[in-house]
Amino acid sequence: MPKMKSKSAAKKRFDLTSTGKLKRKHAYKSHILTKKSTKRKRNLTYSTLVDKADVKNVKEMLQ
Repeated sequence: MPKMKSKSAAKKRFDLTSTGKLKRKHAYKSHILTKKSTKRKRNLTYSTLVDKADVKNVKEMLQ
């Protein structure tokens, strides 16, 4: 049986940290930025970790 392919979309969106956690970017930062406050846009810039409930699904997509 051939190897399973990992999802290309997931490869582009998630990074694995050295401790094994999954890093992601915030949504809502790509367009329609004029109505969003500077503070809101600044806080969306920083990356965050994938929620515990979603980690299993994301790791499966990356294998």
